[in-house]
Amino acid sequence: MPQLFPTQEIGSLAKPAWLVKGIRGVRPSPEDLAELETWAARLQIEGTDELRRLLTAGGERSQGAREAIRDWGALFAIRFLEAAGLDVVYDGEARRVEMYEYPVRRIDGFQFYGHVRSFDNRYYRKAAVVDRVQLREPFHLDELRFVKQHARRPVKVPVTGPYTLADWSFNEYYLRTVGDIPDLRRRNYEAKRRFTMDLATRALRPTLLALVAAGADWIQIDEPAAATHQDEVPILVEAFNAATEGVGARISIHICYSNYRALYPHILELRAQMLTLEFKNTGDYNIVSLFQEFGDRRQIGLGVIDVHSDVIETPQEVQEKILQAATVLGPERIWVNPDCGLRTRSWDVAFAKLQNMVTGARLAREALGA
Repeated sequence: MPQLFPTQEIGSLAKPAWLVKGIRGVRPSPEDLAELETWAARLQIEGTDELRRLLTAGGERSQGAREAIRDWGALFAIRFLEAAGLDVVYDGEARRVEMYEYPVRRIDGFQFYGHVRSFDNRYYRKAAVVDRVQLREPFHLDELRFVKQHARRPVKVPVTGPYTLADWSFNEYYLRTVGDIPDLRRRNYEAKRRFTMDLATRALRPTLLALVAAGADWIQIDEPAAATHQDEVPILVEAFNAATEGVGARISIHICYSNYRALYPHILELRAQMLTLEFKNTGDYNIVSLFQEFGDRRQIGLGVIDVHSDVIETPQEVQEKILQAATVLGPERIWVNPDCGLRTRSWDVAFAKLQNMVTGARLAREALGA
């Protein structure tokens, strides 16, 4: 990006009620359709008569109609992020049920057990690995092609990383493969490593290579579980590097809800050009000195928007945090982003937050005379 402090999205947006009901085959309410028209006007999206026809048609909804509704959902999210002013966009993960279940359903070896709480009042359907994992089909390809066809800004595709997929699953199969290790701690560690490495080499890497073949030039690997178990950071790094080996695209990693100090020094060996991290929710921007302390010269995606609060950060507040980090790291290395995806916030709140983030980045540039 030619200007300082470029802005980027991180992940998912909330799915509008008309999209959720449309995919489920439920007729949207008048209020849902009014919201659709409000955002269509605000985002200057034309031709929504066809979408209304799909949503309000009687009878059982066909698979083709559901796919068309998903396309509309993705288009609304792309235009939403562009209208907010972001420099790099995607589709708000409009086609994914969530970041865990979507990829796991495309990998053999898993069996779903039931829902568990993840964060806020959000739940995900947790699976156990019951056999050696094997990719059934590379995923996110159709959504990437759609985004690249319709986006007016550069595109970055987010993909859930192998360590998080393993950490959020019950590990049954790989524990059975290490039954000859007598020490329980060593046995669990080796089972986790084998599980994560298989996900990296047999599922993620083929998918990343397919995404590059489909036109991806920037891939963000999401690893929110990165620092959940500090002694397993070497597994995270080994699996990340294995998954991305030979992948001809810019690679960044997104980590949130973590003690970043716990990641060092191992994460220095992780082959990513950028670390996108949560800072606003922790309130500790002094932690950026960690990168200076360890001589980490990679780019930093600075989280300046709290995704767990409806409080709208002011542009001046965003500017202050950017300049604070720039004083330590230097301005050229800093990208600006929310802490994480904004799926728990309404579109009104998310839009206001992102607009102020973009304005704050502009104010920071002006303060430096850039």
